[in-house]
Amino acid sequence: MVLIVLAIAGVLILTYFLFISFYPSFGGDVSKEQKLSYSKSENYRNGQFVNKEDVPKDLSFGETLALARKFFFTKVPNGSPSKNIEVQKVDSISISDYNSVTRLIWFGHSSFLLQMDGKNILIDPMFGKVAAPHNWLGANRFNAEMPIEIKKLPKIDAVLVSHDHYDHLDYPSIKRLKDKVAHFYTPLGVGTHLEAWGIAKERITELDWWEDEIVKGLTFICTPAQHFSGRKFNNRQSTLWASWVIKSNSETLFFSGDSGYASHFKKIGDKYGPFDFAMLECGQYNKMWADIHMFPEETAQAGIDLNANLVMPIHWGAFKLALHDWTDPVTRFSTKAKELNLSYITPKIGEEIVLNGKEMKTSNWWK
Repeated sequence: MVLIVLAIAGVLILTYFLFISFYPSFGGDVSKEQKLSYSKSENYRNGQFVNKEDVPKDLSFGETLALARKFFFTKVPNGSPSKNIEVQKVDSISISDYNSVTRLIWFGHSSFLLQMDGKNILIDPMFGKVAAPHNWLGANRFNAEMPIEIKKLPKIDAVLVSHDHYDHLDYPSIKRLKDKVAHFYTPLGVGTHLEAWGIAKERITELDWWEDEIVKGLTFICTPAQHFSGRKFNNRQSTLWASWVIKSNSETLFFSGDSGYASHFKKIGDKYGPFDFAMLECGQYNKMWADIHMFPEETAQAGIDLNANLVMPIHWGAFKLALHDWTDPVTRFSTKAKELNLSYITPKIGEEIVLNGKEMKTSNWWK
């Protein structure tokens, strides 16, 4: 019996290593030369990227398994919608021919199309069915259809990526997008995955926190976040995570990526605010990982810290990646935002978000 158990364990371990070695979704591995280059960063220490605070805690293998068991086997009341979420469909011609005031289209979770100064910018494009390395390893997204298919999107001037987790950097999406995109902008190390997926190094720009890149009149600024990275057990913290500031001559936008609540929001607000529009993480939280994901009340406070004129809660409404009611993020955020007198919107997936200075109506569509 012992030999049988050991044999099964050996097969499982071998299968895992073969899977992560040859299945493309896991991406690339940072080279020794890259590690040497990254060692110049203030955010790199002892062979890993780090937060300013000493978080998150490194879990042992046993703790990781216990957490995974709790996640997969805990019954969450209303953890997912009772029926498919109907999205607002987007016409491809209306996107291709658009050349007006700044607007965004939300694809659910943290994915956006931003049309600004005649440029098309995708932010954390995740069009996949499952936020996992394989469709068998996760639950389906809440909406069966997307507002628009990737093949119907126009040429994309830039893709901004916040970090390398599966719900933000999706291999099938990048594979279908790569020939449409002029250039990719990522935090340090994340370009390694893109190169592994066939994107030329010349089309990738990696930035450290507080570094910027000016692109045809727009400025992309890589700013801090408090999170972590990794697409498999043995490459945690090998790439950097970030938020993004996007500036034109007349407007300034903020995208939080994933982040726990910390002092960096105030620092970013002091340096680059006020913001015309801020997209702030609000969902997939739990007291067990409070340092790396904000609770909804903290999301509202982050909007105040940033000095944002208008805030949208994101990172919810598409995937079940935590143990809370799927509408809990937006409900709690809305309550706190009203208390803080913070202006916010909660558009439907696929709904046009136009930044023209006029007040935008919001609805409780999730009800």
